[in-house]
Amino acid sequence: MDLFYVMDCLTELSALLKGIDVQKKHLKAADKRIIAQYLQKFVQYNQKALDFLGVQAWVTGTDLNAALQFSASSYIGCVPLRASDTGKQIGDFVVKPRYINQQQYDEFLEILHLLGHDISPEFLDGLTLSSGHTLRPPQFLEAIKFIDLLHRLSGDVWQKFAVIQREQSTPSGKVNWDKYAKQSAHPEKALMFPQRNNSLTENHAEYAKLHYVFDLCRSLLTQAHLPNALKRPTQQKVDFLTQRLAPIAMQTTRSITIKNSDKPLLQACKKQANIILQNQAFECLGWRLDVAEIFERYVQYVFTELANITGARLHKNVKIPGQFKKQSAWELKYLEPDAIYQKEHLMVVIDAKYKSHFYHLAHDSEALKEEHRRDLHQILAYSAFNHSPHKSAILCYPAQYFQHKTMLYTNPANNCSNKVIMLGLPMSITLYKNAKQAMIELLQQLEADTVL
Repeated sequence: MDLFYVMDCLTELSALLKGIDVQKKHLKAADKRIIAQYLQKFVQYNQKALDFLGVQAWVTGTDLNAALQFSASSYIGCVPLRASDTGKQIGDFVVKPRYINQQQYDEFLEILHLLGHDISPEFLDGLTLSSGHTLRPPQFLEAIKFIDLLHRLSGDVWQKFAVIQREQSTPSGKVNWDKYAKQSAHPEKALMFPQRNNSLTENHAEYAKLHYVFDLCRSLLTQAHLPNALKRPTQQKVDFLTQRLAPIAMQTTRSITIKNSDKPLLQACKKQANIILQNQAFECLGWRLDVAEIFERYVQYVFTELANITGARLHKNVKIPGQFKKQSAWELKYLEPDAIYQKEHLMVVIDAKYKSHFYHLAHDSEALKEEHRRDLHQILAYSAFNHSPHKSAILCYPAQYFQHKTMLYTNPANNCSNKVIMLGLPMSITLYKNAKQAMIELLQQLEADTVL
């Protein structure tokens, strides 16, 4: 596997990558005496790919002491890079998830499955990855959705007229009399009429194309790295569709036409099939996923479950519009908290931040303080739209295990208060299920405090 560099997302400063090492491995035609110039040109050559992945790169030091250093945002993914001395492709730059070790990676894939089609990779046009299929994006999400749709579609009768050429003992279709005249000289063919009949059948071109897409999806879901927890729920549908589609031919295609006359379920199935086909075309291109968005969707999923248990409602991505007479370009048109948990006497604003605060509880860092200040001011601004004099908000961060801290801010002038709970939520289905009861009790306590 040809890799240039691997780092975690949300890395402020990576370790130094010495210019001499880069020259020996990737820039062999470069003059090591002026390696800093080649490194600078390398950054410029690959600026588009690095920007796509949310990576900043710069050159430190001079002459033989020159080195590359990187910082990463919340994106994970993989992009191909080119050499600055020859312009040739040299390897892939990989950004992997933070706060997720190898043992938790299976559960990370399960979270992607739970979130469904809300999460899908973005692709970068250009060079293909040097690592090929090894570091391609997770496509099983789209495959599972297609299999679900096709399973529902297979329960209906979907037939079309097809022209069938055959010989029968009685002329019941459009007989080819010229062919009959030639073969009727043979006694055994005298009463056999070659003819063309129109017949309803499921073995038509559109079903054959969907069969081809199903075969692609089945191969995606048999990959060894996928956990059994993802394969098992779909396996019964895959086995059923394998037998159901066996009599139908398979036709290779790059796209499937969606017709206005198609029923809604068929349109949805074709649309999803086109997504699979498009991803197959792009699977070896550079790609990225925003883990901050995944964490936000995961927090929404968790609190949706808790709201259903506690009899509350969860409003997701509520837009709070602003009104302006003359709006400047830099003014916010609206505020948008990630979620609002609402019951009869309780309204809790929820905001998710994919940041490292719960991994550095004992650290004294100005960067952490500044980030926390911004997060706190933001959620206090969201809470201002609650009529209650005693407001509540939850600020969610990723954590190694479930934990929470409560901060209470009270205005001495009017005794109004705002309770902010910092919630450490692990990106693990197992740990979340273990902590579910504690989170329910936390929400019930907030409701009791509000009533009092």
